[in-house]
Amino acid sequence: MEFVLEEGKHLNKESQNLILPALSIGNVGQLAVDLLVSSTRAETVGYLDDPFVLPCVGNDAYRPIPRGDLALPLQAYESSSSGLTLVQQRSPVVKGMMVEYAKNLAEFAATNGKKHVIVLSSLDFGRWQNIDISSGLQIYYLSSTNADGTDDYCEQFGWKRLQEYNPEQRGWKYLTTLAEGNAVQDSHSLFEDELEEEDYYPSLPFAALFSCFKARGLKVTCLLCYCSEGDNISDAFQLAEAACKILKLNPDNFQGDEGDKWIIPFSWKTVYGPPPDTSIF
Repeated sequence: MEFVLEEGKHLNKESQNLILPALSIGNVGQLAVDLLVSSTRAETVGYLDDPFVLPCVGNDAYRPIPRGDLALPLQAYESSSSGLTLVQQRSPVVKGMMVEYAKNLAEFAATNGKKHVIVLSSLDFGRWQNIDISSGLQIYYLSSTNADGTDDYCEQFGWKRLQEYNPEQRGWKYLTTLAEGNAVQDSHSLFEDELEEEDYYPSLPFAALFSCFKARGLKVTCLLCYCSEGDNISDAFQLAEAACKILKLNPDNFQGDEGDKWIIPFSWKTVYGPPPDTSIF
């Protein structure tokens, strides 16, 4: 992975917190990162070129007035006011190369002075056990603070540790072995076989990122929510809010549009295409 700085820009190594998404159902992690980039008024500082991320290109996702900026597969942003670095991922990883990609990201984070990495992602609502929606959307977490994935700080917010995390289960152990470089992932890996129920969670992108950041000696916290495909913008707000809590950021200070605390990314205005032609009614 190569990190290319924009002309005249630099990555602030005193900014020790990094937020990034893990691609999953409903793209909630990516939407939440979009919301945080926009609301913290983060500026582009460069892009990452990784051989395991598929190419893509698009218009600037955040500003209504075009400046000739392009959106690339992996871009790095910094918010000086929040002391925060964010990486947005806009295209998927080549099949079978998720662990290698995660290793590259962990190397980037460690090399650039990051100490705490927050991974935002979503989980398939169809696999949710012990459903309780009485208190609204439930945030789940997974932390490297303790060996069992728990973190007292996260528990203070009423979040629950991901119950399906078991460091002794074969899938999680396999990931740890790969992340620590004690094995080489071949073309016929554990996750290429027909997955058993217990292998589902360690096969997801957030699990590879968690294992590789942890193996690199970084503190990593995954914030997760269950969702389905569809309009998941409300879930993105909840996940972004959770990220702010863990970093002690107050969204009320973002000073969004029309009195709202959040600044809605311009690209969200056409998430589902243009409005219908009223003449048809």
